[in-house]
Amino acid sequence: MKANVGTADRVIRIVIGLILLSLLFILDGSIKYIGLIGIVPLLTAFIKFCPLYTLFKINTCSRN
Repeated sequence: MKANVGTADRVIRIVIGLILLSLLFILDGSIKYIGLIGIVPLLTAFIKFCPLYTLFKINTCSRN
């Protein structure tokens, strides 16, 4: 896996992931589990790789 997620993209993914995860504590009922989707942007931010970027040939990492 070659890194394809840049620094600014990582920061945005972390913020979005944390906002989505906070829905677990804010919402009531079974709708709150939508917040678990926040794990995906957090995971892709920390491993610096996004499989969808590979499919669409997008690279925001400046090292490549």
